[in-house]
Amino acid sequence: MSSSVQRKRVRKSPEARRAEIVDAAAAVALTEGLECVTLRRIAEELDVRPGLISHYFPSAETLVAEAFGTAATGELDALLPADRPDGTTPTQYLARYFALSSGDAYDDISRLWINARHLSRYRPVLRDRVEEQELANDARLEGVIRDGIARGEFRTADPHVTAIQILVVLDGLGAHANADRSNRPEPVLRMAVTLAERELGLPPGTLEREAKALPEVLPAAPSGSPAPRAADSPARSADSPSEPTGP
Repeated sequence: MSSSVQRKRVRKSPEARRAEIVDAAAAVALTEGLECVTLRRIAEELDVRPGLISHYFPSAETLVAEAFGTAATGELDALLPADRPDGTTPTQYLARYFALSSGDAYDDISRLWINARHLSRYRPVLRDRVEEQELANDARLEGVIRDGIARGEFRTADPHVTAIQILVVLDGLGAHANADRSNRPEPVLRMAVTLAERELGLPPGTLEREAKALPEVLPAAPSGSPAPRAADSPARSADSPSEPTGP
């Protein structure tokens, strides 16, 4: 007679379970779009019953906003970590930022921003989260610029305005993530870097030279990488009870 060993299910803390749900939703948002973030879809992704998801997120709108916020925060922390590594100058840090925020590696997050801004017209909860993330990006970049001014590396009359100008250009370039950019002229590709160098009083080419000198500036995995699918985890026995829908 054949026998099978039932896997013991580990009951997760409410905090850990909620974080797992949000991470899975962020991964779906990045790869498939925010429209695909539904309670049932995330339940399938985690191999749990929809009731468990609805316990933590009674409204799908809240989960959609959380998914976007998690993915966008992951992007920001990958591009401009809050704590600059020791020995890295503001100029080097900004050069790293531009090197990592260009190219195909970040197309998924660019598409997510396009998606979120469109949907936020009709979804107040998501609209608030988009605004929150925009302000966070503004503040993080402005902080680097102010640090560079204090160290005598940058010169600009208004760091806040300069940060917004840079982000607007990057957003504009990212808006073409769904289009063929193979024939885009080099000056267009460099628009954000050119603007930053001009507004910060840096000689042309400074940021590209600094980026090439940084060994860590290599093709990077997009932030908010998809979490392992439930199919990659130990399967839940069909005869074992589902996890409780309570915390």
